[in-house]
Amino acid sequence: MSARRCGVVGATGAVGRELLRILEARDFPVASLRLFASADSVGVRLPFRGQHLAVSAIAPGSLEGLDLAFFCAGANVARVHAPAAARHGCVVIDNSSAFRGDHDVPLVVPEVNGDAIASHRGLLANPNCAATLLATALHPLRAVAGIRSLIVATYQAASGAGRAAMDELLRDTRRRLDGQDPGPPAALPATLGFNVFPHVGALQPGGPSSEESKIRAELRRILAQPDLPIDATCVRVPVLRCHSAAVTVGLDRAVDPAAARALFAGAAGVTMDDGPDGAGYPTPAEYSGADGCGVGRIRASSVLNPGLTFWTCGDQLRKGAALNAVQIAEAL
Repeated sequence: MSARRCGVVGATGAVGRELLRILEARDFPVASLRLFASADSVGVRLPFRGQHLAVSAIAPGSLEGLDLAFFCAGANVARVHAPAAARHGCVVIDNSSAFRGDHDVPLVVPEVNGDAIASHRGLLANPNCAATLLATALHPLRAVAGIRSLIVATYQAASGAGRAAMDELLRDTRRRLDGQDPGPPAALPATLGFNVFPHVGALQPGGPSSEESKIRAELRRILAQPDLPIDATCVRVPVLRCHSAAVTVGLDRAVDPAAARALFAGAAGVTMDDGPDGAGYPTPAEYSGADGCGVGRIRASSVLNPGLTFWTCGDQLRKGAALNAVQIAEAL
């Protein structure tokens, strides 16, 4: 692969910083690198390959002359600047929700639907972090046995809501340990220290939250099953990094737990972390900073027949966001 003139928009955020570390660790062929963020971050210097690169403000025309841009900013920034960059010949990989529902923009998890990359028109979308991890874990079963329904409960870390939510969790926890009232939340809809709440994304009265809707819509696209029945409940938990999920999947053909373990063990992007006695399983403490999507607690479903129930856990800042974006770039 020839070296690329690259840019990172949203470089000072949690995903942007993780992406820089991954580009360096994987020795991605970067000919030059320009970093962008909001005006508040101008002048911040971030490390990359022994240098400290200054961050500039994103503005119209900022991305001209680049071959490849990673967007790690919000959807509003992406909608303004990503199409303009693509029109000037820059390939954009966007981590926001801006283009995930646009069927002219490939929504890609390379291990699952990497062939979709070839159809891009200058824009590619990284899926929702929870959807990416779930798709990675589900793909080995889908490829062999087919999927006919899915019930999932996600347990999502504070970092999924950004740096401010992580700082708030740490503050709340310290205050609770000191016997103090943590006070009203600011970055999250409820206090997270020593607490959980089923509120990830905007709540829709009588219906799914926005995060639950994203998981359903995006998994259907990634798995190429537009009518797949999916019931999701998304819960915020007092963990800094790594999203976990309890999954029950209905299959077209029966797969016993032993065969499922073999499928997971041989699957790209998956770490089989399960013992026949149920003693092995992935946890956020173990998988923070890891690239693999861990799968464990594999057992036959007592509700969906044929079906399996399992537990999965992965670092949503890495495979759920930054790593997936870099893998798309490598596949280009």
